[in-house]
Amino acid sequence: MLLEKIKNRESGIVLYGITPPKKGTDQEKVEEISTKQIERLQSLNLDGLVLYDIQDEKSRTSEARPFPFMETLDAFSYSQAHLKGLNIPKIVYRAVGKYSETELTEFLETASPEEVLTVFVGAASKSQDVTLTMSQAYELRSKTNSNILLGGVTIPERHQSKGDEHLRVFDKIKQGCSFFVSQGVYDVNASKNLLSEYYYYGKENNIPLVPILFTLTPCGSVKTLEFMKWLGISIPKWLENELIHSDDILQQSVDYSEQSWLELKKFADEKNIPIGCNIESVAIRKVEIDASIELLNRISR
Repeated sequence: MLLEKIKNRESGIVLYGITPPKKGTDQEKVEEISTKQIERLQSLNLDGLVLYDIQDEKSRTSEARPFPFMETLDAFSYSQAHLKGLNIPKIVYRAVGKYSETELTEFLETASPEEVLTVFVGAASKSQDVTLTMSQAYELRSKTNSNILLGGVTIPERHQSKGDEHLRVFDKIKQGCSFFVSQGVYDVNASKNLLSEYYYYGKENNIPLVPILFTLTPCGSVKTLEFMKWLGISIPKWLENELIHSDDILQQSVDYSEQSWLELKKFADEKNIPIGCNIESVAIRKVEIDASIELLNRISR
């Protein structure tokens, strides 16, 4: 159904995002992790599973990373080998700058368009060394396997400073993107500003709008909060203060994320902008993962 929903530009798509186990994890542990993931997700009302492709973003900021960077298993290989029991479409991220043309071609040729979608992610910063540019990756997908549904990343907060995020979205649509997944959303106004510009530009230029899926991320500790800020997630100062001083930071963040979704959905529905959500936990603590499932269930209802 996910393919049809995206192609039909429908609202209400619900995804869940995970990161594969870290590289070097022994096989028995990998099996244990994947079994738990399948058990946790198989009964949920999900349209698809996002598998992130982590890259080291140290070139993006000089600030120390709150949690150390750990390379993970390849998202596509992990999905193929360990998540077959989860019978929903997989959206495999590809940080294209770290792959050779041969490697990306092999992925595109192997991935089944009926079961796998992909999201291409660019470099963390202009100073990052890359083996493939986004333009080269788009071209490669076009000539290798244009049937695989392609998504892009959008960052509403970037619109606040540069004012052209909607133009980036439309440029990526020209290059083959059929949907977008946002960075984690804590600044609802930034997301509404992007949606407004997206809507009116599309209307004025007679360009059909594709689904934008907003990422919602519970926050269970001040450490997680710092990590989210390090990742570039914009958190308004008033909300940061509320979370830090809350008796239950995790529950408050879940409540806020649900309210953010309802506000975005109301705004989008009034203009028939197709939106959905992608729910994740940036932390690996069980309580934060459980909270992300609670959020997913609330939003599904």
